Order: sequence, then C-alpha cells, then structure tokens
Amino acid sequence: MTRARALLRSFLPFLVGLPILVVLEAVTPPDFSLILVSVGVNVILAVSLNVVNGFTGQFSLGHAGFMAVGAYTAAKLTTALAGVELPFLPQVLSDQIFFALALSAAMAAAALAGVLVGMPSLRLRGDYLAIVTLGFGEIIRSVIENLKALGQATGLSGLPARTNLVWVGISVIATVVMAYRLATSTQGRALFAIREDEIAAEAMGVDTTGYKVRAFVISAAYAGLAGALISHAILLATPRMFTFVRSIEVVVMVVLGGLGSITGSVVAAALLTVALELLREFQAYRMVVYALLLIALMLLRPQGIFGTRELWNLALFRRLFRSPRLAAAATSGASPTEIRDDSTTGGAV
Repeated sequence: MTRARALLRSFLPFLVGLPILVVLEAVTPPDFSLILVSVGVNVILAVSLNVVNGFTGQFSLGHAGFMAVGAYTAAKLTTALAGVELPFLPQVLSDQIFFALALSAAMAAAALAGVLVGMPSLRLRGDYLAIVTLGFGEIIRSVIENLKALGQATGLSGLPARTNLVWVGISVIATVVMAYRLATSTQGRALFAIREDEIAAEAMGVDTTGYKVRAFVISAAYAGLAGALISHAILLATPRMFTFVRSIEVVVMVVLGGLGSITGSVVAAALLTVALELLREFQAYRMVVYALLLIALMLLRPQGIFGTRELWNLALFRRLFRSPRLAAAATSGASPTEIRDDSTTGGAV
C-alpha cells in the first residue's frame, strides 16, 4: 500500500498536468509559446543543476556542455528520421514517437558524458571541480566547432519542429518530480550529508565519490534533455548556444532561488527568463538593468528567494503529497533540503 501511494504521488502531477498542457498548447499564441518554452527549459536546467550545486554542495560550471551533447544527439537523430513513418501509424504520431526516442537518446548521451567527467573529477572539491567542469564544457564546444559532421561553427540548422508546450511541460514535471523524490529518499539524505560535512559522511560509511557521481550523472541527463528541447524549439543547434555564459546563467538561477530549494530554482528560472524578455525593448541597457536586479536581490536576500524552504512545506501540500514520516519532519520545522546554519545550530557546516 505504501509503495502504491508513493507511485500515485509520483504520477499524479503528470495526470493533472497533461490535460492542462494540451489546452495551453491549443490556446497560446506562437510568440508567447516560445517564451513559455524558454521558461520551461530554464526550469529544467536550474532544477537539474541544483541536484549537484544545492543537494550535494559541489560547484559545477559544465551544464552548457551537457546541454550541447543532448542537443546534437537529438538533432542528428531527428534529422535522420525526418520523413520516416512507422507502419500503421500516421506521420504525426510517428514523428512524436521518434522525438521521444531522440529525447531519451539525448539524456543517455549526456548521462554518459556525465560519467566520463564525473568519475575522475568528482574526487576534487570546490574551485578545482569548478575549473574541471568549466574545462569540459569548453572542450565539448571546441570539438563541435571542428567536426564537419556536426556543422562546425555554423551548427545544425533546419531541424524539424518537434518541441511544444506539452513536451516541455511534461519534461518540467518529470524534472521536479525527480528532484523531489531524490530529496526525500535515502540517497538524497546521503547527498545532503555530503553537502553538510563530506569528511563526516565518509567516516559514517557513505560512498561520497559514488553518490557525487550519481548526482552528477542525473544532473547531466536532464541538462541533455533541456538542450534537445531548446534546439528543436528554435530549429537550430550551434556552439554559440552552449558557451560558458550559458552555464553561468544557470548557476545564477540556482543561487538566486536558493541552494537546495527546488521551488526556488523553478521560481528564479521563470523570473529571470521573463525579466530578460520584458527588458528586450531596452536593448541597449537590458543587461545593465538585469545585472542591477540581480545585485539588488542578492543584497536584500543573500540566501536566495526561497532560501532552503519548499512550497510543499505548507500544511496543505504536506497533507496532500507527503508521507506521514515526512509530514512529521516538516511539522517539526525540518526540510529535506534545509542547510544548517551555524548561528542557529551551533555546529559547523
């Protein structure tokens, strides 16, 4: 019964969200639809990076590299399968099935890249890890720019239009559910233990390197998903989309929302994406105003918009979606993603 309730809690957001997304896709104008797609892609990026930077306490700057791996993997597959029709199925349905396979392949390729980077680099910490992941992203971009099969610096253009609000919405729900399930699981507790004190966690028998690699791989897979979605929304995959600046943008979203807060990552990604669109009229001063907004928010609330709290810590969400064990923890003031504060606990982080 407990397992059935857990599965229901995981699938309920999809059951509720799918009809809403279908209606939203039908009534949303194309220009506004692209903005919502950008918001959804940034939410996926921010929540997935939060698994590494927030849950595990590491500092990765290679998210754009994993995006590129996913984008180009999906682009090559959808281009190769364009016009192919499955027997006894209409072309539209065949295209959607092939796109689902392309998204899965993008996640698998990005996850493999996460393993290749994570295994040697996650024995490092802090600035050293950031430099390694930054280097990985730049290596990926340089390789793409020099491969004729991937279009070199011009990239791959003319991709089939497959991304829509339904695909993006389902992907956002999947990313948030993944992060929530991970945060409230035994593996999530191990990640938080590593974040709080890696030496103490290792002394207690936690395989710190193994858990960090798992978190890195999960984060990379969803970054690949985001890359595949955005490339099939703008019908283009080019190295200029996956620069170091792109990785920094995602880090800013995570920090602004609150390290370790899933809700914070969602809200910060949405706010920053919409803010950039609203400031597009002031093209000459757009980035200046954007930077000033970030500085003001960090000065007024350095712990981020949500800090370490979650929307489902509210009593209503706790009763609907959380198990009795987690409800009791939340009632006592604990949060699965909460970070200890020396000023209140007297302990060292």
